Amino acid sequence: MKFSGRLWNLVTHPYLVLAIRLYIGGLFIYASMYKINYAGEFAETIAGYQLVPYWAVNLAALVMPWAELICGLFLVIGFRTKSAAAIIIGLLALFAAAIAISLMRNLPIGCGCFHALGEQMSWRTLVRDLVWLALAVYVYAFDSALQIEKNLFLSVREL
Repeated sequence: MKFSGRLWNLVTHPYLVLAIRLYIGGLFIYASMYKINYAGEFAETIAGYQLVPYWAVNLAALVMPWAELICGLFLVIGFRTKSAAAIIIGLLALFAAAIAISLMRNLPIGCGCFHALGEQMSWRTLVRDLVWLALAVYVYAFDSALQIEKNLFLSVREL
């Protein structure tokens, strides 16, 4: 077997993808906890980006953390992983775009990713989100290990 074939087998190994799936899922569960518990502070962070209309800030502050939590849980338990990964890809693309726009506008705000009083945004924050975006795309493309829905639907078909 050639080196490229071995490398491809390593990169697409189900357990490597599983580890990254668990990492991304856990990351989104962790990120959602603060935002759910302190929705008011998260709404202020969203307003600080100056990208969302005033009337939609509270709605975004209430919906986004729950979407993060549900998608993170789905990734961790292995249920509807492609759907959860697709939503997370969309969220990360949205976050990366918001961070890039805010950096270009020189807004002195924190990211709001994990804490309201976190460190100020930088290009490093954008690179971190882009790496997470690449990992989520990787999970979407190659995930196949330990998905609960495969066993669940197999059991239903056998009845």
